[in-house]
Amino acid sequence: MERASQITFFLLLIIHSGIAQNATTSGADEFPVGVILNLESLRGKMARTSILMALEDFYTAHRNYSPKVVLHIRDSKSNSIEAASAALDLLENYSVQVIIGPQTSSQAAFVSDLGNKSQVPVISFTATSPSLYSGSLPYFVRATLSDSTQVNSIASLIKAYGWRQVVPIYEETDYGRGVIPHLIDALQEIDVRVPYRSVIPLSATTEQITKELYKLLTMQTRVFLVHMSPDLASILFTMAKEVGMMKKGFVWIMTDGLTNVIDSTNPSVMEAMNGVLGVKFYTPKSEELDNFTIRWNRRLQIDNPNDPPLKLSIFELWGYDTIWAVAQAVENLGIKNKTSFQKPAVARNMTSLGTSVYGPDLLKTILQYKFRGLSGHFDLSGRQLQASTFQIINVVDKGWKEIGFWTAENGISRRLYHGESMTRHSGLASDLNPVIWPGKSTEVPRGWEAAVNRKKLRVGVHVSVYPQFMTSGKDPITGATKAEGLSIDVFEEAVKRLPYALPYEYVAFGTTNDTSTGGYDDFVYQVYLKKYDIAIGDITISENRMSYVDFTLPYTESGVAMVVPAKSSRTNNTWIFVEPLSRDLWLGSIILLFYTWVVLWLLEFLGNNTNILGEVPRKLGIMTFFSLFGDTGTM
Repeated sequence: MERASQITFFLLLIIHSGIAQNATTSGADEFPVGVILNLESLRGKMARTSILMALEDFYTAHRNYSPKVVLHIRDSKSNSIEAASAALDLLENYSVQVIIGPQTSSQAAFVSDLGNKSQVPVISFTATSPSLYSGSLPYFVRATLSDSTQVNSIASLIKAYGWRQVVPIYEETDYGRGVIPHLIDALQEIDVRVPYRSVIPLSATTEQITKELYKLLTMQTRVFLVHMSPDLASILFTMAKEVGMMKKGFVWIMTDGLTNVIDSTNPSVMEAMNGVLGVKFYTPKSEELDNFTIRWNRRLQIDNPNDPPLKLSIFELWGYDTIWAVAQAVENLGIKNKTSFQKPAVARNMTSLGTSVYGPDLLKTILQYKFRGLSGHFDLSGRQLQASTFQIINVVDKGWKEIGFWTAENGISRRLYHGESMTRHSGLASDLNPVIWPGKSTEVPRGWEAAVNRKKLRVGVHVSVYPQFMTSGKDPITGATKAEGLSIDVFEEAVKRLPYALPYEYVAFGTTNDTSTGGYDDFVYQVYLKKYDIAIGDITISENRMSYVDFTLPYTESGVAMVVPAKSSRTNNTWIFVEPLSRDLWLGSIILLFYTWVVLWLLEFLGNNTNILGEVPRKLGIMTFFSLFGDTGTM
């Protein structure tokens, strides 16, 4: 990429060698700033309106500031060469001291190379590729988030739902490729695999996209991460719905480049995206933002009367705050000298492109200025905005709902904690609001399904004499083998717990009555012969069977027992007859006996029996006999 930018740079120098060498001198009260946008796109028109309003609002609030920033806006026409050509025009003929833009990461790479050579800060509020942030581009400032800042929030979201494989779908541009290494690293930290990468050319037709989607459909992974421009993503989601990939069981996640502009997505595309999850930069609500939104909507309609109504996104807010940061830096720097560029004594490379007088100090001043803007805390001290909070959303019907937040301090949470002391969340799906998944399902997708063209595992089943362990039979409609019982339940539960798809089919074998061909030894031996991949059932583990197959750990066991004569030291004890009853039972019996004596004696005494005072031993014997064997009616 660096070699390509150098070649393009020298080509542009040759092209511009014929341009007038005398730069236009700005007035004493003007500070020239260049702006490069793709004015053919809706996003470029939206950014232009935001930038113009920012400059008007700034000098309405600071009427006495001088010199004042003057914007020179150029159209990149969605082309990197055009963007670099526009930058050369602004530097040579207008001596701009700052270049704002361009929009795409590939265009920003070319323009930043010119900014380095002329020591003019290049500030982009839309170029998010991580590859742009390096020591080789010291004059490039990213007034937006790098794509790499969102990968941890995406990884936390994937981990919360327990998905183990993810397929990224991204466009074949600097923007698309830039985030992938960071994403892979974040997923590896949570033990999530990327079995395939789907790369979509920016010029791909609907037929090419459909072909790629059918290829994805034949794989077992059902979790897809989409990272591409809004226009290409609109085609992707529309085609995904047509081929049946927006139904129950599928998971779609959008990066913030798409989610940040979700409010401006076409309603028909939103309908196709139902159930999609997305992460977006969280913009704190404020009265100033509400007022600006109303004014911006009115101004955009006036500036572009033939375009459909659009909704404000975070990118327009970053553009607005960028203008405020530049204008305030110009004032803080206190520029008085009208000479803004130092021209080389001898023109090199057939051009008079010099170096900015104010560039280094202006860059330093911009990076030091911090304030709270419409987008929230605006701090470019690290030459790019830092991630603070991401909002997790769920596309529902023709809008979206909030399901939670992610911060580096607290991880995933259902609500946002503003400076409150709290313990870190568990990071589970229970920490988020319920999600409406594709197909309007409320059941969390498991993230994989059996591949269409994948060979199924052959599972041998054997009819058991104990139906509780296994029964099998043929489905009268499909003809497939069905099996039930404890052995089947154990096997199917183990399959459910695997982190990947395992398609299988049951294959019946013999009967227990056929000892020659239907016995368990023959059944197990079929695995060795590779007729079955595995065999399940109430199979006893024996030494001869272990010689040609491997067994799992037993899920039920009968145990090993021995029958031996019992030995007791109390065998010849005289009081062995008391062993059948416990001590408490003997005590209760004795108490009952005495109770019966007392009752009999009272009955006889109250009946004026004259023999009650007779011989005591004889009477006690009679009372004991009747208490145990007799009828208490007479004595």
